[in-house]
Order: sequence, then C-alpha cells, then structure tokens
Amino acid sequence: MRTRLVAAAASLSLLTACTAVAADQPALRPVSVILDWTPNTNHSGLYLAQARGYFADAGIDLTIVEPGDTSGLQLLAAGKADFAFSVAEGLVPAREQGAEVVSVATVIQHNTSSLISLTESGITRPRDLAGHSYGSYGSELEEALIRTLVECDGGDPDAVELTPLSSDDFRIGLTEHQFDTAWVFDAWDTIRLGQIDGLDVSTIPFLEHTDCIPDWYTPLVATSQQHLDDDPELVREFLAALTHGYEDAIAEPQAAADAIHEAAPEIDEELLALSAQWLAPRYTDDPEHWGVQEATVWDDFVGFLQDNDLAGADFDTDAAWTDDFLPVD
Repeated sequence: MRTRLVAAAASLSLLTACTAVAADQPALRPVSVILDWTPNTNHSGLYLAQARGYFADAGIDLTIVEPGDTSGLQLLAAGKADFAFSVAEGLVPAREQGAEVVSVATVIQHNTSSLISLTESGITRPRDLAGHSYGSYGSELEEALIRTLVECDGGDPDAVELTPLSSDDFRIGLTEHQFDTAWVFDAWDTIRLGQIDGLDVSTIPFLEHTDCIPDWYTPLVATSQQHLDDDPELVREFLAALTHGYEDAIAEPQAAADAIHEAAPEIDEELLALSAQWLAPRYTDDPEHWGVQEATVWDDFVGFLQDNDLAGADFDTDAAWTDDFLPVD
C-alpha cells in the first residue's frame, strides 16, 4: 500500500509540474490553409514545415484542408479560411468580382505549364497544333493562350480543334486519341506520363515562348486583405514558417516527398520523389528567395488578360499582390 501511495504522490507531482509548464506556454492559434488541388509536390514546403513543427514553433496550430465545391479564394473572401493556395488566373477574376484577396507569395518562380503530346504526333512547336485537336478545359484564357501561341509561331489558330476534356486522365486521352495535345504541368503530369506510365511524349513549355505569351504565378499563396490589415503579424509568422519549409524542400527533396506521402499515402511514391527532385531547383530562380514576386510578371500577365478582354482596363494590379510579409531582407 505504501508503495502505491508513494507512486500516486509522485504521479500527482509530475502531473502538477507538467500542468504548470503547459500553463506557462501560450496556446497555439488555429489557422487554416486551403489547397488548390489534392496534395502534390507544389505543396511540399507546406507539408514539410508542418511535419518539422515550424508552424507550431510560430504559435500556429495549422489545419490543411483539401478543396471542396467552394474555392479557397471564396473561403478567404468570406472570412472562413486564413490562407489558400491558388493561381494568378483565378485571383484576378476573383478580385474583379469583389473578393478582397491578395497574393502574398509565389510557390514556383516561373510557370511550369506545357502542352504535351505523344511524340508520334509530330507536334514540336506551337504552329504544329494546326490540324490537331487540343483537349480543352473550356476556359476563355485557355483559348486565348492557344490562339496566341499558334499565331505567334506562324500557324493558323482557326485550324486547331478544341475538344472538351472528358476527364483529367491524360494517359487515356492521348493513347485513345481523344485529343492530340493538352495543357499539363511538367512537375506532375509530364513526369507521370513519361517516367511512370512510360509514354513517349513531347512538350512545348510555355516558358520557352514568353515572346508570345506571359509568364505568370501558378500556384501562389493568398490571404485576405482583412488579414493583412488586421493581423499582419500572423501573416508574417505563417510565411516565415512556410518559407522555412520550402527552403528545406529545395535542399532535401526526398524529405519533402516523404512528408507529402505521410499525409497522403495514396500518392505514388516514385512520382512524388521524381517530382520533388524536379521542382527543387525551380522553387527559386530569379529572384533567388522563395516566394518573391515581381511587378513585371504581374503587369505582363494582367496586360495579356486585358488585351484579350479577360480583365477590365481599370484592374488595379498593384493591389493584387505584395511581398511585404515575406522574410526577405
């Protein structure tokens, strides 16, 4: 009995001590971030920062939410989320519709989009799309980009057949000849089709044709103007932790892939590893700091939208983005 009493007293003392320590520690603040898609390597810095406790160290209890029927930008504007991964082509129309959302960091320094096709189709440059079918998502921006690319390269944009995509399974679409080419992201779809599925594919990277179409930020990290005005320190703390995560993802791509797989074990591990390795040198380029955006990139992209009647002439580009909250000297 004496042994039990001593043990109980010791346990009570330990519990009291732990409670006292916990009472001295400030409670973590709940913060939510909405993804733009299911988990993938674009989010590697986020998952790595979460796994390594960088958000907790900043006093943040982070919840990562996969997107639903309501977009992350809509949730930000409604005050139902704190941060969201999104894209410039989504943020501009959202602001035009009255959503006070602001880009506070770019995830990748340059657009990694490409047009992909089976090599046997002979599509090696934009003008080759004439006489072929393009698997279209049905957006006006998409049509403007395709027409501009083809015409700029000396081709006939009217000779490109726009075929609605029935799904985003590009392997089936290409091999069953539902379309000849489609818009994909090299860090994911191109790697999966070429290196995982073993297809012989060719790409036309958008970044090789910036004499015709603009570069732009896709994806990016956004928050609400209200957060910037009312809680700037939270924005700084979140971005500091996130930046730390992406810096680690650049230095340790396999660790980034592992962090995503831990959170989403259904994703192919080989795809994650190859994609993380491919993206590591592309998160930063010029500028060399992660997250930094440039006025010329935003101005050129919005100018392209305006030239194609996809944004109003009075759109305030400067109000759509800021680097002021990044941990950059």
